[in-house]
Amino acid sequence: MRDRLRYALLTASAVSGVAVFVGFAFYEQPGLGLGHFFYVSIILAALATGPAVGAAAAGVATAAFALGIVINPQIPPSEVLTTSTGIRFVTYMTVGIVTGYFAKRNRVLMGELQLLAERDALTGLPNTRAFERAIGERLGGDQPFALIVGGVDELAPFTGRRGTNGDDMLREIASRLLHLLPPGDEVARVGDDSFAVLTYAGSAGDAGKVAAYLQRLLAADGFAVTFGWAAYPQDGSNALSLYRAADERLYARRVIHRQTGVVALTNPAVSG
Repeated sequence: MRDRLRYALLTASAVSGVAVFVGFAFYEQPGLGLGHFFYVSIILAALATGPAVGAAAAGVATAAFALGIVINPQIPPSEVLTTSTGIRFVTYMTVGIVTGYFAKRNRVLMGELQLLAERDALTGLPNTRAFERAIGERLGGDQPFALIVGGVDELAPFTGRRGTNGDDMLREIASRLLHLLPPGDEVARVGDDSFAVLTYAGSAGDAGKVAAYLQRLLAADGFAVTFGWAAYPQDGSNALSLYRAADERLYARRVIHRQTGVVALTNPAVSG
């Protein structure tokens, strides 16, 4: 979208510049002021890019203005080498540079705002919106991958034992996940106590191994997180079906863990 807008502005700048030059070269008369319309092409070029191109457009506009004076039979050629031409060059350049600077600064600020809008404020990870776009890109690539969804278990007892609050724990889990995953994998916070990962996996079995690996290493650090997984295209052909498959496995694993814990508590032989 941005590239199309930039291309449209540059095209409009070039077309308007040519139109102004033709009008100035053949229809300008003393006092008419068609040369002022070069500001339009300069501003359009500066808005599309930045101060450097804005300055370049100002230089081209000044050269076109001078050439138009030479071509136009109603304006003495001696008008080229006058103070007014120099002043026009300065004003063209000022408009191009200033407009380009603020346009570039605005794009930087908009990019930062977009980044903030797609980041989780607590952990700094991509949020659900950004993660959904990442899934879409993976689906568009039509290559096998895994969606792994993790949910934190028993948040209150866990944080009390570690002497930290829930926010600190979630930040620590986010940091661990980032360090555990290889480059190219993507992780996001997709709920209050939920995380999601996109990684390569050739099958649901491979995805399950990655989920078990993450769960085991997090548990070794004292983080109780249960993971479910889904593999594309084996478990689904779109984001919704993959989420459902991963959530079903996560829920099933939680049920199994709770039942195992109950058995261990009620049967000393199992626990010991």
